[in-house]
Parts: sequence; structure tokens; C-alpha cells
Amino acid sequence: MAEVSPSRAVALAVVSRARRRDAYARELLRAAPEMARLSLKARGLASRLVLGSTACRGLLDAVLDSHLRRPRDLEPRVRDALRVACFEVMYLETSPEVSVSQGVELVRTVARRASGLANAVLRKVVSCDRPRVRSARERVTAALAGGVPVSVADVSLVAGMPSWLAARLCASLPGPQAAAMALAQLEPAPAWVAANAGVCDAAQAYTRLRESGTAPVPVALPGSFLLEKPAALARSGLVGSVDVVVSDLGSQMVSRIGAPAPGTALLEVGQGRATKTILLENAAAALGGPAKVVAVDLSESKVELARERVSHGWEASVTSMAWDARLLDGPGLPGELDRSFDTVFCDVPCSGTGTMRRHPEIPWTLDPSVLDADNPDGLPALQGRILEAASRRVAPGGTLVYATCSVLDEEGPAVVDRFLDSPAGRGFRREDCGRAPGVAAAPVPFQGMVRRWVLPSGDFASVPATDGPDGHFAARLVRRG
Repeated sequence: MAEVSPSRAVALAVVSRARRRDAYARELLRAAPEMARLSLKARGLASRLVLGSTACRGLLDAVLDSHLRRPRDLEPRVRDALRVACFEVMYLETSPEVSVSQGVELVRTVARRASGLANAVLRKVVSCDRPRVRSARERVTAALAGGVPVSVADVSLVAGMPSWLAARLCASLPGPQAAAMALAQLEPAPAWVAANAGVCDAAQAYTRLRESGTAPVPVALPGSFLLEKPAALARSGLVGSVDVVVSDLGSQMVSRIGAPAPGTALLEVGQGRATKTILLENAAAALGGPAKVVAVDLSESKVELARERVSHGWEASVTSMAWDARLLDGPGLPGELDRSFDTVFCDVPCSGTGTMRRHPEIPWTLDPSVLDADNPDGLPALQGRILEAASRRVAPGGTLVYATCSVLDEEGPAVVDRFLDSPAGRGFRREDCGRAPGVAAAPVPFQGMVRRWVLPSGDFASVPATDGPDGHFAARLVRRG
């Protein structure tokens, strides 16, 4: 009888914990004490099993149920174990013999009597479902290489996502980009960090990252690094001290698109944890000095966290406050907001479809109705309302940047198009994101990285790919003087 490996045992513990607590898998992974006892290689496998089985949850359940006589009778903890094992059988390169054996032993750890059932089910997955995934992956790979359309069914199967979401992706993206995103969806996402220029310069950040064992590799944007050993970052203390901020390269590009000129006034809508606040100030500093930033967020707790983080280098130039961005054009505004700004940067709530490989709960918890433009409670309606309200705070000749981490047309170009066709938007014109001052002043290789993702409209739209940035959208609108 084989013994279940530590990485698989830890993966099951985290997956079951996430189910019981209704918590985010990635956050539990970071906090799991069991992870610290694993080797780096074992930790990598545990992470892939947790994130992958979460990202494919609905599809894995459908596969398992197709091989069970009474799916509803399956105990939750047994289903947890079978999901983890089924994901490994279908999506990882582990040999079928090992993945089935380990899957059976994993089930045995929670319900000894269910080991025979697990063996029968997983062998069916090997014979029926593993070949389906591999065939679909071959077709998607060929579509990417040939620059041809890819089928919704293949995107759904390769990425482990609902068919409705695969259909929306295929409708929003050119065939090769949809294929690239599907192939990247279940792969580990690259880890980028940016130096906090308010605390240390690029050289100092590089030295601290190297000494921490993260193996930093400088990229085309000064102060930005790809970490080849990101697991070491958690132990370094550099994130807690805000010497560096963890930020996808696509997010860093968007921040350069929204870079304010030194000494000018910027309103940031949707500050969150202040990561983009720091990136925007980094960009302003690269142009010559900090900007005067007023940042709002609806969440009081996030505002408190943002204040603590910007106190590391930017306390003199950033004001954080709780405010509903939908009310930026209404009466009763506090003095800090009742004015015009040279730049208004709107990082609006969105589906997060561009970041699904980092947030694996999204595919199977996202409600398709929230993406409908005619749904008054949906995301496009909320995004449009925030954009319209924020536009009232843009000074003549000023810049309005609209940003999301979605790859869907419904939340990107369509929202901007509706705004520009509205009375509030008719005083604005679309400008090329690749020519934004923060991009034009950056090194030429970085300018090329940005321009790769600039659409004919001038909007920026990155799409996830293996070893590439997440999906981010940005539109740059200038108010006529």
C-alpha cells in the first residue's frame, strides 16, 4: 500500500479548509502552517493542486458525477479528495499509475471504505477524460500556432471553466489570444514586484530581493522585477515593510498609462490596498517628482490599510478617504473631492476575468447575469456610473483613465463607448495609451511592451498567456479644454 505524499495531503487539507470556511484558496495557502514544512518542489505541487482543483471545480464535479451511481451521496470530504486527484489525472503530467494510486490513498485518509470507489472512478477518468483534455489541448495549441479560431468547447475543457464563460472569452478575444489564455489558465502565474520608490531605489530593491533568495530578474521597466523563486518573498519581510509591492506587470503598465505629472493633482477611484497608489507615485517620481493624490475607496477597512501602506514613503503626498465613487458628481462632497483634478484614475470593480489564474474561485462563482449591460445591478452599469461620476472631477485638458482587470468587451470597450456617446462623455476624446507621458518617458523596450497590447482604438488590453502578464484593460480619455 502506497503512502500519500506530503504535498497531496497538504493540498487536500487546504481545499477542505477552504470549503468549510467558504474562504479563498490562495489566502489559505499563504497562511497554511503545513506549507512551511514542505520543500520548495513539494510546495509547488501542493499549490498547483489547490489552485487547479479550485479553478476547475464545476468541471471536475461534472466529470466525477458522470462516473458515480449516486453523486449526491458522496461525502464532502471524499469529494474534496476526488477533486484534487481528478485534477491531477486530467491536467498534470503525472503518470496515470502514480496519480491514481496517490488519489486512492488520498481518499483513504478521509474515508477508508471509499478507497475502492476512488480506484474505480479515477481509472474511468484516466480512460475517458484524460484523453479528452489532451486532445483539446493539442487543438488549442495548434490554433495558437496557426492563428486560427478556437472552439468554445476546447477553451472550456482546457481551461476548466464553464462553457458560458469560455463563450464570452471567445467573443471578446481574437482566436489566438483566446487560445493563449486557455493554455495559461491552469499554469502558475509569473510573480512580479515593483520597488517602492518612496522607500528605496531600483538598485536597493534588487539587492534586498536577491539577498532574500527570490532570484529577481530586472525587466524593461526600472524598479520592476520578475521573481524566479517567489516563494521566498513571504519570508523576506519586504512586502510588510512596503519596500516592494507585489503587482502584475500588466498592472504596472496601466499605472504608467495613468501616470500624473509631478506636482499635479490626481484623484484615484478604487484605491483598494494602495498598490496602484504607490505605482502611480512611482510613475510620477520617474517623471520628476510626486503628485498630489486623493484616493477614495468604499471600504473603510481598505482605506485604513491603504493609509498604513502609503505611510511608507508617500504620507506627505497621498490622502486616503472612504467615499462612494458613484456620488462624486453629487452634492455634499468633502472639500478634498469638491474640486477638479488634472488626472482621474478609475480602477473600477470588475469580474476579474483577467486574473483568474491568481483567483481560482472566479470561474465557478461568477454569475453571467452580472455582465449583462441591461442589468441595472450588473457590473457594466456600475462601471458606467462610476466613470460618469468621476468624469465630473476632471479639469479641462485633464485626463480620465478607466481601468479594469477584465478581458471581456462588456467591461472594457463597451463601457467606454457608451460613456463617450453620453452627454457626460461628449466632452472627452480617446487618446492612444501607448503615447501617454508615463509610457513615452520610459525606456524604449518598455514602450514596446506596452504597444504590443494597444488596440487600434488606442485602448490598452493585455491578455493572459504563459509567462505573460494578466489581463488588464485601460482607456485614456482627455477632456477638451
